[in-house]
Amino acid sequence: MALRELSSLERYLGLKKPNKYSTQGDNKVPVLQNTNGPPVVGLVTVACHLVKEAKRLELLGDSAESRAVVQQWLEYRVTKLDGCTKEDNKTILKDLNLYLQDKVYMAGNQFTLADTFMFYGIHPLIADLAIQEKEQYGNVTRWFDHIQHYPGIRHPLPPVVVLRNKIYTSKHH
Repeated sequence: MALRELSSLERYLGLKKPNKYSTQGDNKVPVLQNTNGPPVVGLVTVACHLVKEAKRLELLGDSAESRAVVQQWLEYRVTKLDGCTKEDNKTILKDLNLYLQDKVYMAGNQFTLADTFMFYGIHPLIADLAIQEKEQYGNVTRWFDHIQHYPGIRHPLPPVVVLRNKIYTSKHH
């Protein structure tokens, strides 16, 4: 999955020459084979390298605080989301739902790399939920739906229906 995410990020960033990737270890940690130096190892490290290569530094945050928040969510993705168990899913969704209560994006009001990689990480969790379960996590599903429709981000993942249309009876008017 990580290699597809990095290829999608390359397309989103408009990088013309595709990079060469491999994986290492049992966890299949992505490795960028760098022609100008040593290999770059790890999902977050490679992603940040690609953002810098594309000169899209705003995706890493536009202030010291937002850069720290982006790094926090990138770490969360790798340490908490990747490899989480079914039992962890509800806690993760509950925590994210609370966090996103007053936010449009993971790092506040600006789309960043954190949104991209949290989206890829949470996609299987959201895809596995029934509509009624998705409705319990309104802030997460709102954010998720927004990011999945953000130009160039969702590919190659399939779209996920996140909320059903609510039908109100006349007694609610």
